[in-house]
Amino acid sequence: MLHVGLTHFLIVSAILFSLGIYGIVTRKNAVMVLMGIELVLNSANINFIAFSKYGNFGLGGQVIALFVIVLAAAEAAIALAIVLNIYKTFSNVNVDEIDHLKE
Repeated sequence: MLHVGLTHFLIVSAILFSLGIYGIVTRKNAVMVLMGIELVLNSANINFIAFSKYGNFGLGGQVIALFVIVLAAAEAAIALAIVLNIYKTFSNVNVDEIDHLKE
């Protein structure tokens, strides 16, 4: 019988974090970049919960993970509003092609 330990959670979290960073760095579409950020935040949540369970920290990890979930929901709402405004202005959501915001 396989016992799921802290190492398994850390491996899954590292894979999610790597996929999130890959999505942030390589994608040009702003929505895909936002999805990469969400993967990074979810990998942090897995770490918080795993260390809370296996590190005898009590409910601290769950509370921090709850705050991260609330932060991610607020970030998604605000970021999608910004992306919709960018699309309305430029008719494009490619991150590389939108550089007129500097002016």
